Amino acid sequence: MPQTPLHSAHEALNATFTDFGGWTMPLKYGSELEEHRAVRNDVGIFDLSHMGEIDVKGPDAGAYLDYVLISSLSALKVGKAKYSMIVNDDGGIIDDLITYKFADDHFMVVPNAGNTGAVWAAFEARVGDFDVEIRNDSEAVALVAVQGPRALEVLEPLIDGTPGDLAYYSGEWMRLKSEDSPVEVFVARTGYTGEDGFELFCMREDAQKVWDAVVDKGTPCGLAARDSLRLEASMPLYGHELTADITPVEAGMGRAFAKKEADFVGKQALTGREPTVVIAGLTSEERRAAREGAAVFLADGSDTQIGTVTSGQPSPTLGHPVALAHIDPNHAEPGTKVEVDIRGKRYAYTVSETPFYSRKDK
Repeated sequence: MPQTPLHSAHEALNATFTDFGGWTMPLKYGSELEEHRAVRNDVGIFDLSHMGEIDVKGPDAGAYLDYVLISSLSALKVGKAKYSMIVNDDGGIIDDLITYKFADDHFMVVPNAGNTGAVWAAFEARVGDFDVEIRNDSEAVALVAVQGPRALEVLEPLIDGTPGDLAYYSGEWMRLKSEDSPVEVFVARTGYTGEDGFELFCMREDAQKVWDAVVDKGTPCGLAARDSLRLEASMPLYGHELTADITPVEAGMGRAFAKKEADFVGKQALTGREPTVVIAGLTSEERRAAREGAAVFLADGSDTQIGTVTSGQPSPTLGHPVALAHIDPNHAEPGTKVEVDIRGKRYAYTVSETPFYSRKDK
């Protein structure tokens, strides 16, 4: 099982490891609750080097990505990023991913770790006659994230550049200051925690320098905190909220291609489609947390199942259980009273607005 270039650093911090997306990754270093709270109130440091990176370059780079993904990437401004999805011919979601535009003819696409192989295979199959070069840089590139209210405060003194000038979902090549030689890093104001923060892309051989520069300025955080943070922020996770069994329409991403004129893989299957389910939020005043796979019923005394929980746990920030679920669109109105079957007993929940948590300065 592959390890990130920072594996020995995690061992030195006594991390507990887990298999995630086929990688050996730190689950936590001590208390996942403390790590979660560090990101909400201070700053947390994550190793995300398991994520994929695909380099797309050439005169047709923009047009090629317009065809490969559901969004219009050619219209993206240089220095900006866009969240999108790649689907199969039937519209099923292969992955959700972020694309960064370095130049009119140069992009970097970041798929999820466990889906990198499938995304790369789709990218290769869709090159066709496009004048474009694609390269799988997933093993060559590392990624360290700095997330939380103090992220900019931590990063600014370390960078030869102005990360504070970056808007949300934008990025720029900068240099990390170093006593021997500066490290080239792509600094992106993106993240998966619901907080302000930055993601630092660098070459694999520079990962230790980047990690060492930031890790003592905050709290090292593992995947357990990352999951509870993204759930509070109602950010979907592939394999849970997003799967090949649903389309971007069900995932609320129909707007990504609603006005798109260019052809793209899956367009015919998605055009005019009505959602079969929606991704809805659930909250409860009960203490029992709904977990993945739990059935959701109308709270009318009947046995009418209207959905299934895809992610759920107690919210460390809010102090009550939260969950995301695939729900029948006819019963997904916020305020709808439902019941969730947890180990054979039904507990009261309510369909709620999402995200469950939003940072105050957003």
